[in-house]
Amino acid sequence: MASSVSLSFSSSLLPHPLPLNKNSTAIHRAQDSNFKLVHCALAAPATRTRSTSSSSSETRKRHWKQGEFPGVSETSIPGTYRRAPLKNVKKKLDRKNNAKAWANTVTEALSDAIDKKQWLQALEVFDMLREQPFYQPKEGTYMKLLGLLGRCGQPHRARQLFDAMVEEGCEPTLELYTALLTAYCRNNLIDEAFSVLNQMKTLPHCQPDVFTYSTLIKVCIDALKFELVESLYEEMAERLITPNTVTQNIVLSGYGKAGKYDQMEKVLSGMLEGATCKPDVWTMNVILSVFGNKGQIDMMERWYEKFRDFGIEPETRTFNILIGAYGKKKLYDKMSTVMEYMRKLQFPWTTATYNNVIEAFADVGDAKNMEYTFDQMRAEGMKADTKTFCCLINGYANAGLFHKVVSSVQLAGKFEIPENTTFYNAVIAACAKAEDLMEMERVFKRMKEKQCPPDSTTYSLMVEAYSKEGMNDKIYYLEQEIGVDVNQNNNSSGIESDAVV
Repeated sequence: MASSVSLSFSSSLLPHPLPLNKNSTAIHRAQDSNFKLVHCALAAPATRTRSTSSSSSETRKRHWKQGEFPGVSETSIPGTYRRAPLKNVKKKLDRKNNAKAWANTVTEALSDAIDKKQWLQALEVFDMLREQPFYQPKEGTYMKLLGLLGRCGQPHRARQLFDAMVEEGCEPTLELYTALLTAYCRNNLIDEAFSVLNQMKTLPHCQPDVFTYSTLIKVCIDALKFELVESLYEEMAERLITPNTVTQNIVLSGYGKAGKYDQMEKVLSGMLEGATCKPDVWTMNVILSVFGNKGQIDMMERWYEKFRDFGIEPETRTFNILIGAYGKKKLYDKMSTVMEYMRKLQFPWTTATYNNVIEAFADVGDAKNMEYTFDQMRAEGMKADTKTFCCLINGYANAGLFHKVVSSVQLAGKFEIPENTTFYNAVIAACAKAEDLMEMERVFKRMKEKQCPPDSTTYSLMVEAYSKEGMNDKIYYLEQEIGVDVNQNNNSSGIESDAVV
């Protein structure tokens, strides 16, 4: 039954005049009459001069036609100059206003594309903007674009943009170099990130700061390269750069994910005893996430109480972490209790709150409660994101409702949800479960057309699907492609997924 369902995914993705015031006519008429009176007053001496001296009147240039009311020209009063006709002035003002309106429209389109994480559209609009004569390179625009490209798995395009910025004469700054370094770090390109760091060290005005080092420490922690973390700490000490609470929270998270609880507690004890890096709510969230993601609910709850004893108050994200942990362990009563407690303390339910609940029901294929939560989310005006639709797609696939996978993909396109590697992986997994390998291949092709780099999860899903059908030739060609793609783009979408969530 499932194999007969075809997931048609590929086809589903793609000034007024102001009202006049009733009194405006009367006002204009009053202004015109006053204007004529002023002209009459100024014109009186000219008529007297013409009556007394006929010879001078013959040589005087006439500024009005026969029968027209005499007035004063712009050149008849000493010290005045000839103005351009009002018609020409109006044209200039219209052109200026149109150019300004066009610039504002393009700028808004660029900002909208960045907000929606549509990196390709953002670059197209930016290229259009750069061709205009009024364009001037701005550091803030480049910062936003570099950040967008890093989040969307396009670090090499970030480098191209950075080089183009330098060619345009925009002076690189510490912040711009750090944004480029962050783009590499988000995509697990450690060597390239260290290359940027070394380049920064040679520039007097772009010396790395604590944020630069914290970003590098995070990518090393995620890659479990703790020896590099130690060398970065030593380098910071040599440069008299003191780690801050953000740096320590990153290290805490890395030790926790790697199961190095002794080192984690050592860092935390140092924070509690020291004066410069006191633990904060983010420290609390890091520790709770470590134990929550590993399913160690008792330890998570114990540390929650410890942090409360330290005087650290929870925030919305803290409760979302608890909800997610309870949902993964199917502790729905505790999950509901936390949500009710949030309402009681007037903590808002966010998109992440609903995503955690939807994910809990999606994991077990409970489509009914999943849909109910999604409908409530939309009714409360919460904006769905990429993770929301990944959870819906996974949930419908787990429930065997493959036709609803298609409708979810179509709805994501309607809402202009950013499509990243994680999103396509969810659809590929649904196609594999439906045993619709033709549609799976179409999704894979579209994924690459959209320049969303496949990762190890993508290839693993497809290899498993081909293996079930005994398609060894397909597996062979996929393995050949893996040798090219995975070495360049492996894990890029995983980091993007964290950013989206």
